[in-house]
Amino acid sequence: MTGLAGMPPAKRAAHEAAVARLRDAYAAVPPGVPVRLAKPTSNLFRFRDAGADAKGASPDGRRELDVSAFSRVLHVDAVGRTAVVGGMTTYEDLADATLPHGLMPLVVPQLKTITLGGAVTGLGIESTSLRSGMPHESVLEMQILTGDGRVVLATADNEHSDLFFGFPNSYGTLGYSLALTIELEPVKPFVHLRHFRFPDPKACTGAIADIAAAGQYAGHRADFVDGTAFSPGELYLTVGAFSDKAPWVSDYTRQKVFYQSQRAFREDFLTIRDYLWRWDTDWFWCSRSFGVQNRFIRPLWPRRYRRSDVYRKLVAFDRRHGLTATMDENAGRMPKESVIQDVEIPVAAGADFLEFFAREVKMSPVWMCPLRLRGQQTWPLYPMKPGEVYVNFGFWGMARLPAGQGDGYYNRRIEDEVSALGGHKSLYSTSFYTEEEFRRRYNGAAYDKLKSEYDRDGRLLGLYDKCVRGR
Repeated sequence: MTGLAGMPPAKRAAHEAAVARLRDAYAAVPPGVPVRLAKPTSNLFRFRDAGADAKGASPDGRRELDVSAFSRVLHVDAVGRTAVVGGMTTYEDLADATLPHGLMPLVVPQLKTITLGGAVTGLGIESTSLRSGMPHESVLEMQILTGDGRVVLATADNEHSDLFFGFPNSYGTLGYSLALTIELEPVKPFVHLRHFRFPDPKACTGAIADIAAAGQYAGHRADFVDGTAFSPGELYLTVGAFSDKAPWVSDYTRQKVFYQSQRAFREDFLTIRDYLWRWDTDWFWCSRSFGVQNRFIRPLWPRRYRRSDVYRKLVAFDRRHGLTATMDENAGRMPKESVIQDVEIPVAAGADFLEFFAREVKMSPVWMCPLRLRGQQTWPLYPMKPGEVYVNFGFWGMARLPAGQGDGYYNRRIEDEVSALGGHKSLYSTSFYTEEEFRRRYNGAAYDKLKSEYDRDGRLLGLYDKCVRGR
């Protein structure tokens, strides 16, 4: 027996007591008072003010719920290859609990403080997504506190199956996951990497299509695939294979930076744990904004602070106090626009998107991560076609605005291009869609039905309000 029902009795009793406390706390919030979760970290880029006061009231008047009891791994079944996990558990803690058993989640998003519940309700991908899909596809059951205050157990085939399939991409607007039962897969101690260079976007995306069809590239098994576009003439795919042995092991938590190694080496080996977090140490390449990649500064920056959540807090501090904007204004420079997005483009149109981005936005590098749905099941709020290969392009930085243009110039152009190429974008960052376009792209009719069934009184924000209006 898997899931909550199969947990040891003492663990299950402690969890259910925490569920009862949270349900009571939610019920005690007066009608009309907005609610959100009190979380120490976030990977959203819709910034908000500082946290709640001692009574749980945030500066904007919202009531924050203490969900700290749901930030741990509840049970690992090494024989059945499953884990029961609190919805607020970070992937760092989840991996630390499963790796000693020789297991890991099928998809481990690339930043340590992404939570399992966040990756499911807000979507997540990584370099196993070409063979294993997205995090929600390996979920077996979800225990959810719904917007109307119920606690329900949703599976693919019970009376709450509509919520099970509609929860991904709902961003906490239908409810909050309290516990999730997920599949695990066996790992080997090391990952053997090979970096392949391509001279243009068409050659690179063509190779992605070949890997998707064959499961290997140049004789190297593709357990993991992602890559980096430094320019239209310099692109790399990194293909990783599980390995029992390693003639050497690299460490990118010290002086070397992982993305730079793609240019420097054709081959590499990492421990499985270091592979999972290879991007987190430098927040992909974004740590360079803080000087962390400078060879004189890096040794002085404590290793414990070379983490994505530390860098994000620095960005939030800058945004809150307007430091960069003030410096630009005082120097007479045009302001910058924050261009932070992940978009999914069908592989056949991937080269077109890269060429557009290099020509019109001129930011680099760009992360490339191929993906496809694991099975034939569709997920109504994030329509992807079963069997179709997509490429996620991730870009995170600031772009100087042209004269006469205001904030949103680049992001709107990107949204238009993504739509024209038959793609779609993740909603963790700023969006500019009209409500009509948003409903068309993210299945507004299906969402309305779910909202009516699980949050009829609208105690939680609606999806458009949260992801576009930014309320």
